[in-house]
Amino acid sequence: MLTRLLHALFGVLATLAGVAAAHLVAALTVPAASPVLAVGSTVIDLTPTPVKEWAIKNFGTADKPILIGSVMLGVLVLAGIAGVVAARWLTAGLLMIVGLAGLAGVLALIRPSAGPLDLLPSLVAALVGVVALWWLHRLEDAGSEQAGTGPSRRGVLIAAGGLAVAAAAFGSAGKFISSYRLKGADIDLPAATGTAKPLPMALDDKVAGISPFRTPTADFYKVDTRLTTPIVDADSWTLTINGDVDKEVTLTLADLYELEVIERDITLTCVSNDVGGPYIGSALWLGVRLTDVLALAGIDNTKADQILSTDVDGMKISTPLSVATDGRDAMIVFGMNGGPLPREHGFPVRMVVPGLYGFVSATKWLSTITLTTYDAEQAYWTERDWATDAPIKISSRVDTPKPLSDSKVGRTFIGGVAWAQGVGIDKVEVRIDGGPWQQATLGPDANNDYWRQWYLDWDADEGQHFLACRATNKNGDVQTAARMSPFPEGSSGIQEISVNVG
Repeated sequence: MLTRLLHALFGVLATLAGVAAAHLVAALTVPAASPVLAVGSTVIDLTPTPVKEWAIKNFGTADKPILIGSVMLGVLVLAGIAGVVAARWLTAGLLMIVGLAGLAGVLALIRPSAGPLDLLPSLVAALVGVVALWWLHRLEDAGSEQAGTGPSRRGVLIAAGGLAVAAAAFGSAGKFISSYRLKGADIDLPAATGTAKPLPMALDDKVAGISPFRTPTADFYKVDTRLTTPIVDADSWTLTINGDVDKEVTLTLADLYELEVIERDITLTCVSNDVGGPYIGSALWLGVRLTDVLALAGIDNTKADQILSTDVDGMKISTPLSVATDGRDAMIVFGMNGGPLPREHGFPVRMVVPGLYGFVSATKWLSTITLTTYDAEQAYWTERDWATDAPIKISSRVDTPKPLSDSKVGRTFIGGVAWAQGVGIDKVEVRIDGGPWQQATLGPDANNDYWRQWYLDWDADEGQHFLACRATNKNGDVQTAARMSPFPEGSSGIQEISVNVG
């Protein structure tokens, strides 16, 4: 039994060394081609939508680390089996290691934007893994021949320990290099000619625990299918506008800077946001009008009904052309909250179309804009039966007190945020313990594409209490109580939380 465990350890250590070396090579070349990430990305694409939504709801932003850990665990189990097999039949065990790396290589190569370099990390994983496993078994055989003590020979254990150290060193180096390459780019942003009005005085200081009126960049939500952030060079980046246009146009960042640069305060919302969920944020965006960019290619005679936007890795998102060109501040963005767009938020350029959920409007790491029809081409989410036209629903959220929290008896606040992008918030009401709806005090109104803070004075008495909120937009439409999950067009319903006072 101990012998089999040691042989399984051989397979695990050899595979860890191979994966770590591959991760290092990927960090220097194409981070997304790292074998575990290539397998994980494929798992994401093949996962049914209900399972994805369940993972986001239950694990939040930890869903990706859990996925990567699960993939790695599966790989190591197979690697352990390969180590045991290699003890009886070395060639078969080595072929199993090659097969694991080969699968990752194939999955890396079938990515939409894959090139020859995408295969290199998997080749390195196979080479290092095979050599390491062969070496460990050769050392064991040599120790057995010389002393008859089998796998307990000190040399074998020292070699295994050395391999573990090497794997840790490779992995750490890869992580360091990836982190270094992901640092914010030092670029000079143009000044806006159409500046946003200064934000009015917020409620942040008055109501403790309420969401900041402008979300700090570091706290802005991040939801996408990526297991690693694309590393794009601003100097070589281009944006191509093609499809049913008068002429195909390719633009650089410098070309975009020559257009009228504007800044706008806009709230973005992810369609995966459940009622009362965290996937919403408000920021000051710097960029150019989407319509100005489209005009360079000429769309007056287009028969297209869809803007199919593609990122640098081939991810496609569709936006209704009629919505994006109806006069709202749809933007091609390169700045956020006074600085360059962070890499995790789409550097160097992303789309921002207010009033639509991000899955049909907010393409990050933008590379291509294609004017086409929904009949001709389908985007990533459309293929998975999500809605093609997804306006953001009226919604509100209680920020303070927190669900299931403990509060003191006496005067306090109930506070939060509400949003109805494109129309604006007119009223927020709060219900305590199923009683009548009470009108809350609204915070300042930045614009119709921005959320509003709100609060209600509350004289809390001892016991358990149930708090709910609902919003009304400027058209008089009231937030619906009908409960709906995020799939396929965004969640709906009234948030109600329980708190304890005592």
